[in-house]
Amino acid sequence: MDMLQLLRDQKDELESGLSKKRIITREVEDHPKGVLGSKLIKAIIGVRRCGKSVLGHSLMKGKRFAYVNFDDERLYNPDTDKIMSAIYEIYGKDFTFMFLDEVQNLERWELFVNRLHRAGLNIVVTGSNSKLLSKELATHLTGRHLTIELLPFSFREHLKAVDFSEDRQTTKGISALKREFNHYLANGGFPEIVMEKENPGAYLRNLYSTLIERDIISRYNISYKKTFKEIAINLISNPGRGVSYNKLKNQYSLGSEHTVKNYLSYMEEAYLIFFLSRFSCKPVEIEKSDKKAYAIDTGMANNLMTGSSNDYGHIYENAVAIELLRQKSFNPRLEVYYWKNVQHEELDFVVKQGTKAEQLMQVCYNLDDYNTKKRETTALLKASKELQCKNLLIITGDYEAEERINNKTIKFIPLWKWLLKEANH
Repeated sequence: MDMLQLLRDQKDELESGLSKKRIITREVEDHPKGVLGSKLIKAIIGVRRCGKSVLGHSLMKGKRFAYVNFDDERLYNPDTDKIMSAIYEIYGKDFTFMFLDEVQNLERWELFVNRLHRAGLNIVVTGSNSKLLSKELATHLTGRHLTIELLPFSFREHLKAVDFSEDRQTTKGISALKREFNHYLANGGFPEIVMEKENPGAYLRNLYSTLIERDIISRYNISYKKTFKEIAINLISNPGRGVSYNKLKNQYSLGSEHTVKNYLSYMEEAYLIFFLSRFSCKPVEIEKSDKKAYAIDTGMANNLMTGSSNDYGHIYENAVAIELLRQKSFNPRLEVYYWKNVQHEELDFVVKQGTKAEQLMQVCYNLDDYNTKKRETTALLKASKELQCKNLLIITGDYEAEERINNKTIKFIPLWKWLLKEANH
């Protein structure tokens, strides 16, 4: 197929595909404000199928733009001069915006983008590999780009997508809201599941397979494919568990911790999994600390879990971690860690901005058991004393209260309600 026909097909696919979709305004569109008014190159990054193409198209609504999708096997190692020649024939020469989808698939893409930018075009690119984009943007486009990180739907976006209209102040409305929350937690926030009613199990397993096979194993030429897949499924189906490079090396008989570290970085770059480090005032200790791993989507974790039943506690913790990652994408100064002391008492999340901890958080699905509640509050209070932070929160299944314990106030709030409160960034 010639280049002209290929790009005409892509234009038609984009326009006809999006014309049939109901578009949900994403929260990230307000962060930063007036993004399209900037002449900087805009890079939308995030996991496959989270809505990057739709967002890119939405940002350019009403603009004259040209479009190329590099996530197309027919565009393998293309001649960029032929691409531009075909674009001018299809779109004319008076477009001012260029939309390049999955641009990391184009070899030396940053040189192509740089050339277009110097020619005066306003450019939006999308990509599903955070490191490939970030590294090249930082190296070749220093000071000339801004990054927009997109995740699957938040619970707030989920409610918009399903046209939730019940009165949230009534018993009936709250019950309906909780039902939607349970659907959201079980099936996750990928737009095609929420809006187009794709079968969650089949869809998420297929997406997971694509991320593993195409975006990681093929891209990085991983030799020990079976071992890599075993590590990946172990991490994604056990959200919130500690990760030690040395333990994984020994468990899977790998040659070095360096191999393990590479494997985990590949998973993170493809937005399959993300990691939190242990809190410390010393950067070297943060870097060397064991990590905690979380899936990019609770539906993916749920549908890939290897156990016989879902672990609600860890799924709740994963949902909080995703929301904190979202807040971090809105506010790059925000830092998120976990905390652990020498007695191995652990706090799920330390939210830090600047030099101080702003909030300390535990996640506990069920606080009915006295010993469980005591364990969770004890770690929270000890972390509060060490980090000199009084903003203490425990996220629960359904318990809501404010209690004074050891002269400190601890707030308890259900996860569904906390996810809605976080609408004010």
